[in-house]
Amino acid sequence: MSLYLVTILTNMTLISFIAISAYLILIVGEVSFGQQAFFGIGAYITASSTALLGLDIVIALFFAFIVSAFFALVLSFLTVRLSGLYFAVASLSFAELFRLSLYKVEYTFETNAGTTGPSGAEGFQNIRWIFENNISPENFLLIALSSLFALLIFLILLENSKLFKNARLVGKDQIVAQSIGIRPFFYRVGFITLAGGIAGFGGGLFALFNTYIEPSMFGIMLGVHGLAYSIIGGLGYPLGPLLGVFIDIGLLESVRFLSEYRMILFGGLVAAILIIFPEGIISPRLVSRIKHKLAKKNNA
Repeated sequence: MSLYLVTILTNMTLISFIAISAYLILIVGEVSFGQQAFFGIGAYITASSTALLGLDIVIALFFAFIVSAFFALVLSFLTVRLSGLYFAVASLSFAELFRLSLYKVEYTFETNAGTTGPSGAEGFQNIRWIFENNISPENFLLIALSSLFALLIFLILLENSKLFKNARLVGKDQIVAQSIGIRPFFYRVGFITLAGGIAGFGGGLFALFNTYIEPSMFGIMLGVHGLAYSIIGGLGYPLGPLLGVFIDIGLLESVRFLSEYRMILFGGLVAAILIIFPEGIISPRLVSRIKHKLAKKNNA
């Protein structure tokens, strides 16, 4: 497999984490334009844990998940009275506050490989975990894919649980949910927190793979794309965000020869998909019909 293809597949895998995080928040009825912040938090925590503290990757990624989830929890409490457009703007404001604060963070020191540590606009250089452990691009792709696969299995197992069914009801109609004893607050806080942790974990892998990160990498367009992937793919099943990532990045890379016209083509495709599939390709309605047909077939 060529290095170019491995790089594309790895980036698609890593971006899938932020798409899934946006998907989880959409399930409870909110729209977040700020998941790039948690992706960035995870990236900087992992980079610091490995490059500055010399921690093992498992511990570093665990810290990335926990710290990112903590900040997401704080955001969920601060925005407890906000919903819809107001929550979307608040999430974007938080993300921009985080990104701009990175320009002020400077803590570097010299190593045998050169200067490392966060250095404001110059970014965090020499994140050398993959070099120090002789991890090839192909092996890192396997690590990323294995992590994503484990996450998908976890979410798929939860899909038919009471937890997810209640969360979807909260996202669909909070009044109905409250009328049958469901407390939307706890589901909203829980899913926003989990989404933050997942984005942070993906950000940690992103930092290790790129070996260099800077504040501009975590701008608004990263969050917009993550949100778009989940909407295009649909909210009916955890595979939806991955389908959105495949359509976006896969299409753009396959028509790279079109140069500046690629984005025009992509914009037209997205518009066409949402016109034909208003609820995304793997919509809740589609999943419900499939489950109904399977149930009838099993009972026959």
